[in-house]
Amino acid sequence: MTTTSNSSSQTPMEDSIRRKITEALQPTVLNIYNDSHLHSHHKAMAGSTSGETHFRLEITSDAFASKPQPARHRLVYGLLKDEMAAEGGVHALQLRTKTVAEEEKSRGQAPSTAVSE
Repeated sequence: MTTTSNSSSQTPMEDSIRRKITEALQPTVLNIYNDSHLHSHHKAMAGSTSGETHFRLEITSDAFASKPQPARHRLVYGLLKDEMAAEGGVHALQLRTKTVAEEEKSRGQAPSTAVSE
């Protein structure tokens, strides 16, 4: 017997962000923080019933290699353009984007190197 659930996600915007970032960038680190509750009193949020408007993303991906920060941010904004354009959608994104080597360096680890024979 198969049981199906008709319940919808309580975090559809976060789910969409996670899916798109994962599919496009294959991150080794993806932390998504919903900071909407910190901004609900802002004038721009008056009348908004969405609890998913402000996000902070930490993304580590080699897809960012050889790209400066502005290009990395444009890449992420491009991936999430529908979420940002939606009525009641994402109002603000705070991004921290790193390559795997940059992440390892910031943690004081030696960058991993691949050895081929």
